[in-house]
Amino acid sequence: MTTKNKREVIFSQLRKDLVSGTWVLFSTKRGQRPDFNKKEGLQKETEQEKDHCPFCKNNVDEQEKDVLVYTKQDGDWSLKVFPNKFPALSSAFKDVNKREHGPFEVIDGIGYHEVLITENHTDDIAEMDVIRVAEMIDAYQERYISLMNQKHIKYISIFKNYGKDAGASIRHPHSQIVAMPIIDRDVYRSIKGSEKYFNVHKECVHCVMIDYENQSKKRTIFENEEFIVICPFVSRVSFEMRIYPKRHLSYFERITDEKKIKLAEAMKYCLAKLKENLNNLSYNMFLHTSPCDGKTYDHYHWHFEIFPKTNTWAGLELSTGTEVCSMLPERSAEMLRK
Repeated sequence: MTTKNKREVIFSQLRKDLVSGTWVLFSTKRGQRPDFNKKEGLQKETEQEKDHCPFCKNNVDEQEKDVLVYTKQDGDWSLKVFPNKFPALSSAFKDVNKREHGPFEVIDGIGYHEVLITENHTDDIAEMDVIRVAEMIDAYQERYISLMNQKHIKYISIFKNYGKDAGASIRHPHSQIVAMPIIDRDVYRSIKGSEKYFNVHKECVHCVMIDYENQSKKRTIFENEEFIVICPFVSRVSFEMRIYPKRHLSYFERITDEKKIKLAEAMKYCLAKLKENLNNLSYNMFLHTSPCDGKTYDHYHWHFEIFPKTNTWAGLELSTGTEVCSMLPERSAEMLRK
């Protein structure tokens, strides 16, 4: 059978995720030639929009309280972290105030919601120097350690929305840090799936996947001494990427300075490829790491996940919960490596 015929046969495939146990349907016939060029991460900005950017230097100094500021040799700031003006959770609550509401359980939305911004209005991770990306990662760690020691905090979500399609309401490069009194469902499912695999096989499921990708090389986008970037075998969206430490590490907050530089290299490289090869697609990037609730999670393997906005949930996805991906990860990796 020729390679061409093989591709024609494999038009629909279900793959089971080793961690969550969920199935993803790959239906390449639904979009053999997906026109991702029609989706853009950023539209052209007007001069008025730029002048009124709330995160630019002329405006951001009006923020009520900075919780972290990195300065350059000239004394000007290069990075800032401050409370979100419209927080999802509030530190004004003093307790979770757990209570019953009929058959339901309710707690107050205690927590912290912060915004991290870098100085340049147009240069995002794909354009930033590696040392500036590493500085951003350093700020992630510094704020993580500070927030994890606050009362009632069980998990800290670090994420970045890029482009309007990904939910970014402000163009200026920024990330968000949310400290929560709960462990969110997606992370909980990932941790439980990893724990179940470890209990059965006595090894980390993410390490197993990394070893397999190291042998295959079909879905590898980038690697250096410390990190590897892959399109997961069971990708939930086209061009999904994950950045893994090669060595088994469970807690992001313990990252060393040397590893920050290597992570910055990996992060910059794969986001630059996404921008160059796929017309600057919008994306969501977020950290999955062990919770900070005082329990031990040595079986888990922290990583960053990158979800380009290539999929739209419709009838099949909503009615069955089965996600449909229009491109096999092998093809996604091939396009991103160009």
